[in-house]
Amino acid sequence: MNHEKSEIIALQALTFIAEQEKTMSWMLAETGIDTGTLASSAENPEILAGVLDFLLMHEDILIDFCASEKLDPTGIIRARQFLPGAPVEDY
Repeated sequence: MNHEKSEIIALQALTFIAEQEKTMSWMLAETGIDTGTLASSAENPEILAGVLDFLLMHEDILIDFCASEKLDPTGIIRARQFLPGAPVEDY
């Protein structure tokens, strides 16, 4: 795992979330970000960290995402370590 791979996983997660209107609305409400800012800043490492934080706080969405991408859920925790923000121990 490295920074680039972490960003790729977070972008995949954002795509997965965006494809589900209810989940996307939920993430926007929790994070306080609006769709315009998200669209223009989607590659910002802090935004991507927020996407992974959202997944890590919602196990059911995390499991669905990992199943769809054939990823081990623990890989999301490792990916989160390479992006700015809260330490992994908070999960």
